[in-house]
Amino acid sequence: MLWFCRADIHGRQVPELRCPENIQCVLRREFAWHLCGVLPQTEAQEWVLLYHSSVHGLSFNTFLSKLMSSGGPSILVIKDQDGNIFGGCASQSWERHHDFYGDLKCFLFSLQPRCAIYRATGANNNLLWCAAGYTSESIPNGIGFGGQKNHFGIFLPASLDRGYGFPSVTYGNPCLSEKSSFQVDCIECWRLVSETQEQKIPAATGGTILERFKEDRNMLNMVGIADASAQ
Repeated sequence: MLWFCRADIHGRQVPELRCPENIQCVLRREFAWHLCGVLPQTEAQEWVLLYHSSVHGLSFNTFLSKLMSSGGPSILVIKDQDGNIFGGCASQSWERHHDFYGDLKCFLFSLQPRCAIYRATGANNNLLWCAAGYTSESIPNGIGFGGQKNHFGIFLPASLDRGYGFPSVTYGNPCLSEKSSFQVDCIECWRLVSETQEQKIPAATGGTILERFKEDRNMLNMVGIADASAQ
């Protein structure tokens, strides 16, 4: 059985999160709302959980098969054993390559202890990395975002039990974990289901500006990025 969480908030939408109800997901409603701020509306309708490490295990083959079978854009969410939550958005399907690929719609993000999004800067084309089955040390097996080989913005090796992250010019990001080498607590990957039909924008319901944006400000407070006072 799946549980569903969806809410239309003035100015931004929280996607419907489709996940088996017996799974405790790292990605929460307020986190999804935050990430939707940099996604097109067609990718903010419905997100489906493809992979959860506590359910599917730490098999890299299983991990890749789940990611690659879905096609289209996806969100990778990592929680390390220090409680940091961060990840990246792949705007394209995950595919095996021996070099970087991807486009400038990819981005990195931090969700805990602080919320921040790091868009591609255009400094280089090292957006996505997905390699499996290579025996050369110059082609590390795993998935990653940004940086350069062996010095990625985020990198999960094929073991999936640990990861690495460094500042990168690709996304202009700092180290997203407290340590450049971190132990993995949980890995999730969500498929962003794109809607082909145009979505109608609901009409304004009246009321004061503060009333109409009350839900927006509540969500901002939940992710810790609202101003201290409202004018």
